[in-house]
Amino acid sequence: MMLSHAREVDGFSRKPEYEQSATLQPIQQLKMPSREIDPNSPFAVLQNLQPELPYPNASLSYWHRTTRGFPYLRANETGPLPTTIPYAIIGSGLSGALTAFELIQSGIRSDEILILEAREAVSGSSGRNAGHVRPDACSGFGDYAAIHGPGEALNIVNNEKIVLDSVRRFVQKHNIDCDFQPKQTFDVCLTQDIAQDELNNVEQYANAGGSLEHIKLHEGDAARARTGVRDALTAWEWPAASVHPVKLAQWLLTDSIEKGCRLFTHCPVSRVSQGENGKWNLHTDRGVVAADKVIHCTNAYAGALLPQLTAMLLTPIKVQMHSLTPTKAFSGSHVLKTSMALRYEKHRYYALTQMAKDGMIIFGVAKPSGFTFDETSFTDELVMEGLEKFDSLFPEANSQKKRHGEGLDHAWSGLIAMTPDKVPYIGEIDGLEGQFICAGFNGHGMARIFSCVPGLVKLVMGESWQDTKLPESFQYSHGRLDKALAGVGL
Repeated sequence: MMLSHAREVDGFSRKPEYEQSATLQPIQQLKMPSREIDPNSPFAVLQNLQPELPYPNASLSYWHRTTRGFPYLRANETGPLPTTIPYAIIGSGLSGALTAFELIQSGIRSDEILILEAREAVSGSSGRNAGHVRPDACSGFGDYAAIHGPGEALNIVNNEKIVLDSVRRFVQKHNIDCDFQPKQTFDVCLTQDIAQDELNNVEQYANAGGSLEHIKLHEGDAARARTGVRDALTAWEWPAASVHPVKLAQWLLTDSIEKGCRLFTHCPVSRVSQGENGKWNLHTDRGVVAADKVIHCTNAYAGALLPQLTAMLLTPIKVQMHSLTPTKAFSGSHVLKTSMALRYEKHRYYALTQMAKDGMIIFGVAKPSGFTFDETSFTDELVMEGLEKFDSLFPEANSQKKRHGEGLDHAWSGLIAMTPDKVPYIGEIDGLEGQFICAGFNGHGMARIFSCVPGLVKLVMGESWQDTKLPESFQYSHGRLDKALAGVGL
């Protein structure tokens, strides 16, 4: 089987060793899974799930536990709010913090920007993720193509590749201490079905004109040797990075705050209403702020203030992460220099990276554990599953009895905000002119925020969608929501 691409990728022209008779399937233009009311739909449970504000007592992640000295952690947690402000940002995670930074870079006076956070700074999804800056090489290409067409699917995948370099250049330019570490990453295929699915996606991506120059394929013994994963059938390798996401967001907040931007923590916005003279009133238990422009950067929680975004259209999925203190097998000179997704099924995999400075292993059980807005706890069953899976895939980690202090350090939960068409909502909100949204990252926030936010700020500043250079499919519109509810490909 030969690709219609000029360059072969590490033996890519061969059929995989485990499945010499595999045949590739062409892209099928399918509809999205319909989210119309249907008692037999897997989304039926969402009919009664009402969007909520962030829970005030959410658990702390490893990232939170290692940054408790941040001086603006609970900035302005008491006291009155300003009564008016030109720009109000709701949410202080990476999206909100970068939005403030980009507004200032665009010429907005820093004292004209207000950030409102429901809990402490960076308490949401940005502070609960797996620590990856990991663009999708093309494993999602088939799904994107089925909904948006091959051309737009290519734009979506290529946008993530651009973001990796954007984050690298940003961190280097500002000399940010956020444990940013370029590294290779792997999609490790552990079943024949997922290996064939990945192969199909790569073929479809290449046929659509995608470049494979950055991707390598390892098969059989070579895959096991390159990844260290005992049961690997194939492994796809490409450039990525790891980062301490809370340190990165805290740097952004510090830079804006020290220039004059104001952050109010523990100040949830309960609703947004039409004010006088084209302003929007943001209601909190500490008073009302009248803003000229409002930017929603609350990811899974955006529907609490934008009722058109029901749980059908912005679906909160709870996932679980763990930090593991490494044994001798992954300590010192044996620290993992790569990251990986250990894949059994499309929606069942395990995420792995290791931090260079303290050696902490971040291991996620990336399968849904419920539709909920609750980030307050973790599930014991998933802790056990994660520990057992790590030890079975990396038997050298379990070859000796663990010393006191090795093994499980901490467990926490976080929310992935899913959209029916698998891409984020970016742009001004129809009928609510002056309100903007940057949310619904489908678990790809670290691979998208550094392109989506600069694009959004261009729209806030009055520029056109074409000026954002974002994929067309990212643009928010009521028409897009209607099509998603009906399950119609865009």
